[in-house]
Amino acid sequence: MKIFLKYFLASALGTFCAFALVIIMAIISISAMLLADSNQKNDSPILRINLSGIISEKESYDPLSLAFFKFGIKQQGLNDILSAIEEAKYNSQYKGIYLNLGFVQAGISAMQEIRNALLKFKESGKFVIAYGEMVSQRSYYAASVADKIIINPLGMLDFKGLGSMRQYNKGIFEKMGIEMQVFKVGEYKSYVEPYISSAMSDFDREQRSVYLKALWGEILSGISESRDIPIDSLERYADEYLLFSNTENLVKYKLADSLAYRVDFENSLKEMAGIKKEKELKFAKVSDVLSDYMLRSVAKNAGKIAVLYAEGSIVGDEEADLYSGSVIAAKTYLKELKKLQEDSSVKAVVFRVNSGGGSAYASDQIWHSIRELSKVKPVVASLGSHAASGGYYIACGANKIVSSPTTLTGSIGIFGIFPSGEKLASDVGAAYDGIGTNKNTLFGEQVLSIPFLEAGVLPARPLSESEHAMLQAFVERGYSIFLSRCAEGRGKSVQALDSIGRGRVWAGAKAVEIGLADTLGGFETALEIAATLANLGDYYTEEFPKPKDPFERFFGEMFGYAKLRTLEFILGKDGLETAKLLNALSNHDYRQAISIF
Repeated sequence: MKIFLKYFLASALGTFCAFALVIIMAIISISAMLLADSNQKNDSPILRINLSGIISEKESYDPLSLAFFKFGIKQQGLNDILSAIEEAKYNSQYKGIYLNLGFVQAGISAMQEIRNALLKFKESGKFVIAYGEMVSQRSYYAASVADKIIINPLGMLDFKGLGSMRQYNKGIFEKMGIEMQVFKVGEYKSYVEPYISSAMSDFDREQRSVYLKALWGEILSGISESRDIPIDSLERYADEYLLFSNTENLVKYKLADSLAYRVDFENSLKEMAGIKKEKELKFAKVSDVLSDYMLRSVAKNAGKIAVLYAEGSIVGDEEADLYSGSVIAAKTYLKELKKLQEDSSVKAVVFRVNSGGGSAYASDQIWHSIRELSKVKPVVASLGSHAASGGYYIACGANKIVSSPTTLTGSIGIFGIFPSGEKLASDVGAAYDGIGTNKNTLFGEQVLSIPFLEAGVLPARPLSESEHAMLQAFVERGYSIFLSRCAEGRGKSVQALDSIGRGRVWAGAKAVEIGLADTLGGFETALEIAATLANLGDYYTEEFPKPKDPFERFFGEMFGYAKLRTLEFILGKDGLETAKLLNALSNHDYRQAISIF
């Protein structure tokens, strides 16, 4: 035992020292980068926007990767890109915008907002020029408004239309000895289908087909108008799958204006911006332009509009997951909403939602706080790429809802999943026996566990007929509550909402037509409506939740990482995964409101 403790303590001390060294090195690295950024003078007349990588509602990054690899796992903020475009339009320092095209991971609604902002920018008479090598369909859609699109002679354009593919896992669960027992309301609520089916249902196929055609129609009409290409021609090019076609066809089909290597393209940019050939071509980054944007003076009598961002899965507490991504945690948002309600300087709120849903319970808590806030000051919900299921639930508390034409909207429905590992338990030799005082005393108690760790994995028996009925009724009550919340917010009857609910998703344009949203538009439209409702002539915006400063973010991520590695050291990799599973199950909401996409 002494030898074990000796080696254990030595290993723990070594691990601690390694973490301390990592922290010191990262602090030095981040400090140097921040100092370099602050000392860098912006003297470029061209704003470069990278339509590549991940674009989310707000900027975020992995501080560890950023510290040690500089580029990091960084997500650009749509809010920053839109603000930079607006600043570049009015600031005489900037002569034009260069769009650096690549493969982008972002919702079509986000790309549509960038596209619309670029169209407004062009009203200033300044140029927009795009260059790409390996270009995705979504980045091309946003860039199709450019005055010129240049592609590398060996470049590629991924133009093929829109599709939707899912993996169905019923067969996998059967081989594992697991039965997934599902409870839901709504024939279109297809999130659960991969758990219990081997193919897409007719209802799901119908709604996906309608939604994808609506989105593809928006993309085609936008490109057709900007590039003066007939829609039927674009359809033919998509059928050819241009990713593998001769690059010269892009010019032939008018999808590009010319082919050029990057060095030649940059020389032409110098000429457009009036920069001498011998001078180095520098570009202003989005962050550079934002510095000018933030310094712009605000009118003395301007009112403040708070912009509350809600992006990711809806959960009860962000600490419920040991290492989660972007989440909308009810615990955090209830505090934020209370502050906004009590802050007299906030005259209106734009609630920016980009979420496919999550916990029905957490959604209801946020909905209630939004509803209470809307009684005190105007709240306008601005729907991003997704505002479905729980994401739509929380938006329904607002006074007005603004949706992009391509927003995934609706999916009003509830489901629950209760697995049974009876066959798996039998196969591994587990047996159960017990007593209870009442009929349902032992509900949820028969759980297959890992010996020695005592880690529960999943229920080890199927639900009885009465238990099945009880859970179905529980889910149906959740759906009734969901319907009543939406009916109240939209001024409709429960019956009317049910006819367009049933778990079905709608494109934003159709959502406005059937009354799920008030008007079509993007973030700027929502701001204008909020200002009108609050009787504001001039206004400025402030974002919430407040972003953490770089060091606070770094230490938060660092200690989260250290916590995981310490647990992995003690429990091993398999033990860590079991701990994470248990943690998720202990915070599980039996009623889920999640969309299909």
